[in-house]
Amino acid sequence: MRFVVIRKKWIVIAAVLFAVIGSGSWFYLNQDAAEVINHHADEKAEIHMVTGEFTSQTDDGRKIEAYRFDPGSITIQKGEAVTLTIHGVNGAEHPFRIEGTDIKGVVKKGEKAVIPLKFDEEGTYRLICDTHSRHGQGAPMIAYIVVD
Repeated sequence: MRFVVIRKKWIVIAAVLFAVIGSGSWFYLNQDAAEVINHHADEKAEIHMVTGEFTSQTDDGRKIEAYRFDPGSITIQKGEAVTLTIHGVNGAEHPFRIEGTDIKGVVKKGEKAVIPLKFDEEGTYRLICDTHSRHGQGAPMIAYIVVD
């Protein structure tokens, strides 16, 4: 009985080692995967975001909806030059602004808005859709840009 328990233990250890070595080798040998992991200092970072919509119906038959930016929060480093691309998926158009900056624009369905970003001050900046930010329109459409 003791021999079976020890043998099972070694089989589990061998399986774990095989998985770790196999996945490590795959990342090392697969250049596409390595490219995703590596960040080159001479390249401008790109962040992609989409406009999304949730719709539902209440028990009394009333339609409710909420729009959002997805992801709803991004983090960039202070002083880092980043390109934020917002892809218009749901909603005809979303006029937006980034609070605390002069950045404004519009994302239209089927199109994309490309926004160069670089923040010199740490903090949290709100990306706000002006169409879906007023009281009475459901949940506000806001994403947060966190600058560290």
